[in-house]
Amino acid sequence: MSITMKALVTGGAGFIGSQLALWLERNGHSVTVIDDFFSADTQNLKEFSGKIIRQDVSQDFETSESFDSIFHQAAITDPRYPLDDEVFKRNVNGFKNILGLAKKNGAKVVYASTAGVYGNGPVPMREEQTKECMTSYALSKLEMEKMAQENEGQIHLVGLRYFNVFGPHEIHKGRPASMVYHLWKQMRDGKRPRLFQWGEQIRDFIYVKDVVKANICALTATPGVYNVGTGVGTSFNQLVTYLNQAMETEFEPEYFEMPYEGKTYQHHTLADIDKAKKYLHFEAEWKMSDAVKDYVGFLDANVLIP
Repeated sequence: MSITMKALVTGGAGFIGSQLALWLERNGHSVTVIDDFFSADTQNLKEFSGKIIRQDVSQDFETSESFDSIFHQAAITDPRYPLDDEVFKRNVNGFKNILGLAKKNGAKVVYASTAGVYGNGPVPMREEQTKECMTSYALSKLEMEKMAQENEGQIHLVGLRYFNVFGPHEIHKGRPASMVYHLWKQMRDGKRPRLFQWGEQIRDFIYVKDVVKANICALTATPGVYNVGTGVGTSFNQLVTYLNQAMETEFEPEYFEMPYEGKTYQHHTLADIDKAKKYLHFEAEWKMSDAVKDYVGFLDANVLIP
């Protein structure tokens, strides 16, 4: 991307937002981050030199700055957050405010959605299939997609349905952080990795570095909503194998009974990536084994052992 742009990254101190803000800045763009630090980490932006606005985008907010592009990552992203109404209201209101800002600036908008809208629907999950939202978080993202559709033709809008993202800058999320991180932590502490019986649940894990790439592709893509996954499923058992290889360990999983009801837990996620390849011009580059090895290297170098 040779043209310098003025970009706003909402939720820019969070997991994906911080990675995106840093990538944009390193590639010569003028970047402003906005975040209320409700579920973020200032350490994620320790290498960031741009402007940081501490504000909640779901509330009324004003800015005199103009932007060419808005990457909207801000949201309550915990699918098991205890207050459903708050999740829905804040996420939807935040997007409404961003749409208003985009119209005022004539800015392009790339916004985060989720594969959670598919629930336990058939795989591979296709953008057009019937939605089975099982959480208020997924419902809020589906509502955002409807709002975007209502504004088609007025501004450039691209929604990205993230599958199971993992990688650097997610640790602050705590329990909602990826299985990759939680299993690594258990194994680093000398414990057997704990899996739901019998470790056969499958996820379309995608490395955060690929997710950043998808956001950049969205700026020149055909407006619409696209899956952001790899199109490759990895079982939890296989994930433990990859971690053992990267960590040079030989842990066997410890299985325990599934604590969630079948209708509230996604047992199998897998993205159909045909539409993303054709219209988003995006395809993940990181293979799971390589991504796990890269992430383990980051964790070993940056996470202190108590």
